[in-house]
Amino acid sequence: MATEPISDASPEMLIGLLAESDRLAAFAAVVLGAGEVAEVAERTGLPARTVSAALRRLESGGLVETVDGRAVALVGAFKEAVRARPPAPAEPDAELDPDRAVAAVLRAFVRDGRIVQMPAAQGRRRLLLEHVVTTFEPGVRYSEREVNALLRAWYDDYAALRRYLVDEVLLTRRDGVYWRSGGPVDLDPGPAASDPDGLPG
Repeated sequence: MATEPISDASPEMLIGLLAESDRLAAFAAVVLGAGEVAEVAERTGLPARTVSAALRRLESGGLVETVDGRAVALVGAFKEAVRARPPAPAEPDAELDPDRAVAAVLRAFVRDGRIVQMPAAQGRRRLLLEHVVTTFEPGVRYSEREVNALLRAWYDDYAALRRYLVDEVLLTRRDGVYWRSGGPVDLDPGPAASDPDGLPG
């Protein structure tokens, strides 16, 4: 007798059914056309008893049903589960800079920590480059290979990015060695510096 899919199964629940390797192998075999225990066992190399248990669990979970004595994969179950329970909206990205104007520029050109497009306007490009250069520690010397490795994480054309940083005097290069020579530096001024006159409150 066919088992109706679980209507309220979540995508996570369905994926959990396939987290066990025997069930995953059995489900794959059914998707590829194996419908009887013996066929699934032959295709997966699993013992018939293991296949039977896996198919029962898949059927009770809503990924398999029995039609005319054969197991049939309910491949639409995933789509139905996602439609019934769409993922929650993603949390907005944390601001990339405390300055809202700078953060707006960075949001336009940076996605998931990578530059998606180099700004054409020099002012915006400078803001972006000042953000990128914070990757480099002040006072530390870097070989060109190290610079390339760090910049590749930001942008596919890391050589162009390196040239921009040097041209803007954010990185300085001499004899194949680079160091940071510009950009913002995050300093902890200490509690006394919170007063504009420098006097303790």
